[in-house]
Amino acid sequence: MKILFDQGTPVPLRKGLSSHEVDTVYEKGWSRFVNGDLLRATEEAGYDVFVTTDKNLKYQQNLQDRSLAVVVILSASWPKLRAHAEALCALIESAAPGDYTEFALPD
Repeated sequence: MKILFDQGTPVPLRKGLSSHEVDTVYEKGWSRFVNGDLLRATEEAGYDVFVTTDKNLKYQQNLQDRSLAVVVILSASWPKLRAHAEALCALIESAAPGDYTEFALPD
């Protein structure tokens, strides 16, 4: 599975996805892209899942008929997410094309 982390996605999460190809927007040199162009480039590069912390993405972009899954992490704080990294990785791994899923920390 090819996974792309948007800026703001905690990079240590990558360790839990080591059996997959995980890149970051920064590593790809795509930091200058705005959301629509970024999603298009992500799909064209063959990524299966786009992981972001952009809570407004679903309001700013048409996510219908996308060939990739979008996972939105509602907290970018790695110290808070660390305890839930296994559940988050499982969610990412189970994402299917066209899915839009938000991951919130349990109360």
